[in-house]
Amino acid sequence: MTVYGDDGAVLAAGCVLWRRSPGAGGVQVCLVHRPKYDDWSHPKGKLKRGETTLACALREVREETGFACVPGAVLPEVRYLAQGVAKRVSYWAAEAAEGAFAPSREVDRLVWLAPAKARAKLTQPRDRRLVDALLNSLDVITP
Repeated sequence: MTVYGDDGAVLAAGCVLWRRSPGAGGVQVCLVHRPKYDDWSHPKGKLKRGETTLACALREVREETGFACVPGAVLPEVRYLAQGVAKRVSYWAAEAAEGAFAPSREVDRLVWLAPAKARAKLTQPRDRRLVDALLNSLDVITP
């Protein structure tokens, strides 16, 4: 069942999943490919009734990537129209913990990229500012 905010927007949550890397300024960002939309994005999904936004974000990361994660800083909320319906997505920075990716119908590919490459690969421009927000939260400087 879809959960709506007071403003009528569909509520969703996700994470900008990252891991430490010896190169790439010490950080790699995880992106997922959704075959239904043929897009690259951060892991995210709709809230379930009774679920907090953070619980939703962590669940969606686990479901879409196979990784548990440790949530960090709250990142900017993203608002947009999806097929004419308002959507509001809450995001957190989250460091990847244990896990392994297994392709599914919902997410068929996963990549770990340096921040600049992740920014370039993201399908939606609105998702690119989340990479910058992640780096700011980690106090990482990259070109």
